[in-house]
Amino acid sequence: MYNFDEIIDRRNTNALNTDGFRGYIFHAGPEKVFPYKDEEFIRMWVADMEFAVAPEITEELHKRVDRGIFGYTGVYDDGYFNSFSKWCTDHYNWKPKQEELCFSPGIIPALYQLVESLCTPDEKILINTPAYGYFLHAAEYSNIEVLLSPLLKNSKGEFFLDYEDFEAKCAEPKCKVVIWCNPHNPAGRVWTEDELSRIAEIVQKYNLWIISDEIHCDLTRCCYTHTPMAKIMPDYPKLITCIAPTKTLNFAGLAFSNVLIRDKETRQLFKDRDKMAGMLNTISLTAAKAAYDKGSNWHKALKVYLDDNFEFVKDYLTKYIPKAVMNISEATYLAWVDLSAVLPDVDDLPSFFANKAGVLLEGGDELFVGNAKGYIRLNLAMPRAVIETGLKRMYEAIQLNNSSHLK
Repeated sequence: MYNFDEIIDRRNTNALNTDGFRGYIFHAGPEKVFPYKDEEFIRMWVADMEFAVAPEITEELHKRVDRGIFGYTGVYDDGYFNSFSKWCTDHYNWKPKQEELCFSPGIIPALYQLVESLCTPDEKILINTPAYGYFLHAAEYSNIEVLLSPLLKNSKGEFFLDYEDFEAKCAEPKCKVVIWCNPHNPAGRVWTEDELSRIAEIVQKYNLWIISDEIHCDLTRCCYTHTPMAKIMPDYPKLITCIAPTKTLNFAGLAFSNVLIRDKETRQLFKDRDKMAGMLNTISLTAAKAAYDKGSNWHKALKVYLDDNFEFVKDYLTKYIPKAVMNISEATYLAWVDLSAVLPDVDDLPSFFANKAGVLLEGGDELFVGNAKGYIRLNLAMPRAVIETGLKRMYEAIQLNNSSHLK
């Protein structure tokens, strides 16, 4: 019914994926030249999908466009919340509270605003590493210091929480906010209820704010189920949940996210400081409601295809690059691969693969804050044929590099 093998040309659409990689990955402009033409790159970097949006969603968008008017827009009835709430109930057995629901163009701007509102300049936020870069940037924006609690990892590529270190950081007098990633990006962990409960206990013990970024919650492997932190901390007033359909159903460019804020005063402060003055994008709202109402079948098919992609990559690495360490991610469509034993002489892996293989990817401490040296992150939300081409190019570049060092 859905063709995830279709290869779609995204050039000339102002896509970050095709046109913005120089600035994002390499902090450079158009003057930066590679041995490959832009259209020759295999793009396995930024976290959006190479799949067409579900036709059920585009159909609703066409209907809305045909109305012909795109005036100021907000949420003025229960329709959107009912759609959102039903999705949450069906998928996580959790019912959000309507009065807590706020909106943001994205979780990134929400984090910027929340850190700015919750912290004074002498206070600190805590994140687990490796971490999504914008957790750090949200703190830097407000000149807030960041505490880093590294995840533990084993030889199989599995990641675990270091509760002792996490609590020690939480106990610091100036620690004010924990930015929690559930499921975790880039490590791909779906935290268990026991793990979440232990974190919740520590957070409550030190009376900290916890912002739970759950944008990858619908992208679990088929055998895993996401547990919202809101279920683990049903009455804790200092919990904020960030969640969105845009990552799940692949319309991140429409910029729409849900932010659930329990504390009434903080919720009002968030609204008062909203640079959008409460306005929503007409098309974004239409897409979000359609995603929750009609996106389930596409979503189920997507998860099966992604599971197969992960198995394909794991098998390929095992066969051709056995020193690569990859544990199949429990969630996200992003493989987190340790190449430190494969390319021990290469410090800048994104630059190496861009120049030597024509593959765009992310990795390392600079992009993932810390605890990420020797790692790359591969976007697997794309046709399997494209992934295979990318892996072959990477293998050939690795072989050429390592053989040259033997001469």
